[in-house]
Amino acid sequence: MKYIVFEGFAGEQIPIIFPKRILHEEMREQVPYSKVLSAGYVLFNNDKFLCYGDVKELNTRARQEEDSQIIAEHLLKLSQ
Repeated sequence: MKYIVFEGFAGEQIPIIFPKRILHEEMREQVPYSKVLSAGYVLFNNDKFLCYGDVKELNTRARQEEDSQIIAEHLLKLSQ
């Protein structure tokens, strides 16, 4: 899977996870007014998220530990 972390209007970090067949820049176009904080690829392995890679088209990269935590916390909130 791929992901982008956007900055929300209130300054919160919002991850969007999407399939590999969608380009990062295509997903970026869907959220035009938000700032991109990071982007890359994400795997779920051994009960944790692993974020990695860089996205030259968006001039950004994965923040490995920070993004993994943001994604996990966001999904936990959604499941409650």
